[in-house]
Amino acid sequence: MTTIPPYPLTWPDGLPRTERKAHSQFKTGLSTAINNVTKSLAAFASDTGKAVSEIAVTSNVAGIAFEPPKDVGVAVWFDWEGQQRCIAVDRYPKVEDNLQAIHHILEARRTEMRHGGLHIVRQTFKGFVALPAPEGAKPWREVLDLRQANVTASDIKARYRELAQTEHPDKPGGSKDKMAALTRARDEALAAIA
Repeated sequence: MTTIPPYPLTWPDGLPRTERKAHSQFKTGLSTAINNVTKSLAAFASDTGKAVSEIAVTSNVAGIAFEPPKDVGVAVWFDWEGQQRCIAVDRYPKVEDNLQAIHHILEARRTEMRHGGLHIVRQTFKGFVALPAPEGAKPWREVLDLRQANVTASDIKARYRELAQTEHPDKPGGSKDKMAALTRARDEALAAIA
């Protein structure tokens, strides 16, 4: 499966964004929310007896952030039962609140496991499978401008990081659509050379 970096935010293709933010009652800090998600994923794996791997918590928080990012969405990517899954939330105005919401979504899946069994959880998780690229999407070589025959994972990741500096929605001239196309191209490229 594809390794996804924690920065910048990698939002799943086709998942709509929340326009109007809701008020949050959470009082959890960022490090605690990250810890809660990590613990919930480990407990979910234990409950289902199925490994959770390739965990990536992605957001637009980079290093020491003195101001919250413009895009406060969070997407948690992981592999479960041989498929890449993603739970993404941008409902609240703070990154930590969106992350805490993901923790509660995972805890709900654990409740489903306890009361409904693995088949119920599998049904629920069908909605979390990473979606294919939309029709008409440009080929990854064109988006990444990698035309050489022997492209390595390092080439792809380096080019992705380089292009993300201009395509990211927080950058002048960047946008959510441009960043989504770039992320999709990176994922397709890595899958193609695997």
